Amino acid sequence: MADAITSREQDYSQWYLDIIKFAKLADYSPVRGCMIIRPNGYALWENMQQALDKMFKETGHQNAYFPIFIPQSFLAKEADHVDGFAKECAVVTHSRLKVDPELGLIVDPDSKLEENLIVRPTSETIIWDTYSRWIQSWRDLPVLMNQWANVVRWEMRTRLFLRTMEFLWQEGHTAHSTEEEAVAETLTILDVYATFAEDFMAVPVIKGIKTASERFAGAVETYCIEAMMQDGKALQAGTSHFLGQNFAKAFDCKFQNKNNELEYVWATSWGVSTRLIGALIMVHSDDKGLVLPPKLAPTQVALVPIYRKDEERESVLEEAYAIKKELTDAGIRIIVDDRDGFRPGWKFNEYEVQGVPVRLALGPRDVANSTIEVARRDNGQKETVARADLADSILNTLEAIQNGLFERALKTREDMTASVDSYEDFKSVLDSKGGFVRMHWDGTGETENQIKAETKATIRCIPLEGYEEEGVDPVSGKPSKGRVYFARSY
Repeated sequence: MADAITSREQDYSQWYLDIIKFAKLADYSPVRGCMIIRPNGYALWENMQQALDKMFKETGHQNAYFPIFIPQSFLAKEADHVDGFAKECAVVTHSRLKVDPELGLIVDPDSKLEENLIVRPTSETIIWDTYSRWIQSWRDLPVLMNQWANVVRWEMRTRLFLRTMEFLWQEGHTAHSTEEEAVAETLTILDVYATFAEDFMAVPVIKGIKTASERFAGAVETYCIEAMMQDGKALQAGTSHFLGQNFAKAFDCKFQNKNNELEYVWATSWGVSTRLIGALIMVHSDDKGLVLPPKLAPTQVALVPIYRKDEERESVLEEAYAIKKELTDAGIRIIVDDRDGFRPGWKFNEYEVQGVPVRLALGPRDVANSTIEVARRDNGQKETVARADLADSILNTLEAIQNGLFERALKTREDMTASVDSYEDFKSVLDSKGGFVRMHWDGTGETENQIKAETKATIRCIPLEGYEEEGVDPVSGKPSKGRVYFARSY
C-alpha cells in the first residue's frame, strides 16, 4: 500500500492527497468542492475538539449553537463584512420542490422566500443580532461563547481539509464592556491557539498581526498563528479578531454602564477549522504515510499478535489483551488487531500508513520470554522491552515522539526562515527554497500589493515578537519600522 504513495520530491500536492487517501482520512463528495470525513479523520478532529474545548472552558467560555441560516439583510448591515463574504455565499431562495408532469422534480416557484437566506459563512451577524437582545447592562457582560459548527464558503479551487466549500470549525464570539478587555480576550485566545498548536499538534507557530489587506472582513485587528509546511509554503493555522464596536453599531447592541450611560459593546471573534488536519499532514508526514503526534493520534499503540499454529493463538491473544488492559489503565489509547485473513506484515504497513505512533509485535517467543517488540513510527526504531517495564516504556516513548516531532518541525521552520535586505535576495530565496522570508516593509498597501503581484508572496504576519528594527524597505526605499514575515501560502 505504501508503495502507491507519491514521494514528496516527485509531486508534493499528489503526495498530500495520497496520504489522505491511504490513511483513510477523507474522501471526495458527490458535491464538487465538499468532502466526506472518514472515521480516521473524524476521530482526529474529535481529539482536537476535546483538547480545544477544555482550553476554552478553562478560560471561561461556554458552548452554544446558532442557526445555519442567516437573513440576507443581516450581512448587509456591516459594510466591510458583506464586501468580504459576498462572493462566497450560498443563497437559499425557495423552500420546497415539486414534481412537474413534464419537467420532473423542480423548484416550486410558489415557494420563493420573502427574504433570501444565507448558508452560514461565519456567524458574526446572527450572533450580534442575538446579543443586542441579550445585553442590556454592564451586569450582562462579558459574554464568552463558542460554537462548534459547519460553515459554507463557495470556493472555486478546493483541496481536501485545506480549502473546501463546507468545513467544520469552532467560532468564538465574545462581548465586553471595554476596549481593553476585548483586546485582552483576543490575545488570550491567540495564546490558546498557539499553545494547542505547539503542545498538542507539535507544530511551531509564529504569532502576529495581519496587515489591513489580510484582515478579517469587519475586524479592527486580526491576530494569527502561522505555520510552515515541509514544501516551504505557509499555512494560517488560526485567527483571533478584535472587532472593536463595528458589529455592535451595526446591530445597535448597547449596554448601560456603571455611570448609567449607554455605550456600544466591544467585540471579538476567533476560530480554527479542520484545515488543522491538513497542517498536521504537511508538517509531520513522510513518504511512508501519515505521522501523527501522540497527543492527538486516535490510536497511540497498535498491538499485532503473531502466531502460526492454532495452539499458539490462545496464549498470544491472552497476553495481548492483558497488555491492552494494562496500557488502557495507564491512559494509553491502544488497539489489538486480531483480525484473521491479514498477515502481520500487512497490518504493520497499515498502521505505518495511518500514522499510529507505536506498534507492538507479540509472538509466542515474546510470551515465553516476557518481552515484546516496540517500533516507533517517527523514526522506525525498534527495541525489545521487558513486559514488566512496558507501560512506563510506552509512556516515555510517546512523550519522546511528541517532543521529537516538535523539535523536528521547529528545525525545518528555522532552516526555511531567512532574513534578507534586498529585493533580489527576497525573490531568490522564494524561488530556490521558499519558506518564511523576513524583510523590511514600509507599511503601505502599495508595496505589499506590488510584492504579491510580482512574487505571489504575501505578508503572513507582523510578528508580535522581534518586529521593531529600524531599516529601509528595499522595494520602495522608504523607512521601515521592522521586518515582517513573507511567504507563499496555502
